[in-house]
This record gives sequence, C-alpha cells and structure tokens, in this order.
Amino acid sequence: MKSLAIVLALVLVFAGTGAEGRPFTDSAGRTVDVPDRVSRVFPAGPPASIILYMLAPDRMQGWTRAPTLAEREFLPQRYADLPELGRLTGRGNTTSLEDVVKRSPDLVLDVGSTTPTYVSLADRVQEQIHVPQVLIDGRLADTAATFRTIGALLGVQDRAEELARYTEEALAEVRDRTGAIPPERRPKVYFARGAKGLETGGQGSINIEALDFVAVRNVAAEALGPGGLVTVPPEQVLAWQPDVIVTVNREFYAAVWKDPIWQGIKAVRDKRVYLAPDLPFGWIDAPPSANRLIGVRWLAKMVYPELFPADLKVETRRFYRLFYHIDLTEHQLDTLLAGSTPP
Repeated sequence: MKSLAIVLALVLVFAGTGAEGRPFTDSAGRTVDVPDRVSRVFPAGPPASIILYMLAPDRMQGWTRAPTLAEREFLPQRYADLPELGRLTGRGNTTSLEDVVKRSPDLVLDVGSTTPTYVSLADRVQEQIHVPQVLIDGRLADTAATFRTIGALLGVQDRAEELARYTEEALAEVRDRTGAIPPERRPKVYFARGAKGLETGGQGSINIEALDFVAVRNVAAEALGPGGLVTVPPEQVLAWQPDVIVTVNREFYAAVWKDPIWQGIKAVRDKRVYLAPDLPFGWIDAPPSANRLIGVRWLAKMVYPELFPADLKVETRRFYRLFYHIDLTEHQLDTLLAGSTPP
C-alpha cells in the first residue's frame, strides 16, 4: 500500500504540471496526447533506447541495460554513464511502473511490434501511470520512416532526416547491386546462433531481417518455412551445405574451424564463416533496431566482395560518427572487424 501511495502521489504531481499537449498518432493507429516539448524520454526496451540514442541522446533517461565494459568503449562517456532503467515491455520486463513514474518522464517510447498484444500493454501502462506512451514500428524495412516519425515527435526533424536519408541510401545500394542476381547464383547462407551454432531463424524471423536485404538463399528459411528461432541438428546443417555461415557467437566462431562436426560443410572448408561485429550493439541480430543498418552493408560485402569494393573501415567510421556520436580509432576498427577476415 505504501508503494502504491507513492506512485499515486507522483502521478498527481506529474498530472498537475499543466503542460500543454498535442495529439500524436503512432504506428499502431493510437492517438496519444503528448507534450509540446518532450525533454525526458523513457525507452521501453532496447530497440527504443538505440533509436533514441541515435536521434536525441540528451533526451533519453537511460539504457534498458547498462552498457558492458566492452560496449562502453564504443560510446561517449557521458552517454555510457546513463543509468540502467530496465525493460518495461517485451519478454522479461525488469522494471516497475513505480520506477517509471519516479523518473517523471514526458513520454514512454516503445519501438518494435505493434501487434494487439503490445497495443493493449501500452494502453494499460498509460492508464496506470498517466504518462503518454507511443508505439513506433520497428521493422528494419521501415527504419527511415521510424526516424522521421520519432524525429517529428521529439522536434528533431533535421537530425531525423539526416539519418533517414542514410538509411534509404544504404538499403537501396544493397538492393540495387544484388537484386538482379538470379536465384541459382545466389549463395546459400546459414545464420548460426548459440555456442554450438545450431540455433537459427525461420522465414520471417526478426533475427534474420538483415539477411532479407541481401540476395542470398537462407537455407533455414527455405527448408523450415515461416517461424521464429529454432534449434536444428548438426546433420541438418550438413545436408544444407551452406556456402556461407554468418554467426553472432564468438565461442562458436572460435571453435568451428576445428570442430569435426563442421568440417564437412562447404562454408567451413572454404573459410567463409564470418563473425558479425556486435559493439556497442549487434550488427545483424540483436537488438532488433537501426543498429542493423551497418550490418546489411557488412553482410553484402562478405557475401559479394566483388560488388562492394569500398573500404569497410571507411563506411564503419562514417556510420559510427553519424549514428553513435563517436570517432573510431584504428584499434577499435580492428576490434570490430576481426571476424570479417577468417583465419
């Protein structure tokens, strides 16, 4: 009862500020009254925190999860030091409504799914804490629109337009250079997750969205059809005989070259197993946000080096400067791209 009383008191304080508002229609079609000036934003989950960091880092109240020591090296200190807030929505929420209210945000931002489940959750949270919450589509294909929508919401349209144009340029470049490759000439790719490399994504899985932008044959998607993450036996990967393996797991990448289970697979014999960079955020898989834009370009170069001769270090520097507010050192670049040149 004491905690509830504190929450109610804080809600009354927030509700009594008399701030002017304006209607905003989010990606789920919900009309939400938001303040004219949004200064303090509580990100509901990792995708929202990344988009917010890219667009308006001084508006974010903190991270869903505090950056690790390795991740902090790729973030300006003033942003790396922001507090850990916990996850409000999605699987395994780690914060409470009381914690949100204590921070007195102007807005709760959620980026990702806009299915009825998330709409219902957003409505319920908003009703309980009296803080507007908006849902913005987080699909990779719609990232440019996501930047523009949130940019308008926060009043940072110029910054949003800069990021949106980069997004359109990057995705169009990959699509234009690879889209005309006939199916029979497209390499078979296996996406390996987990320490044993046996977890992968089915057709439509959010974890493999980046692969959908590069003209490849995703062997798991072709064989298994629609679905999310699945675990397959090693015999199945052997039967698929992928030309390229992309992994996000360092342990698997280190072991695959000598593991007898994988020696009969073409990608391993040809040394075409690539470890996707993941600092400060994953380039291919998680979190499922705009951090994957650089991953699309990276994957295209790994699969089709002849079609993408540009220096990957140059593009990586550009992306990190524009999106992550940091100028990379040569050592940082080498760390990031260590898995892009197999032994």
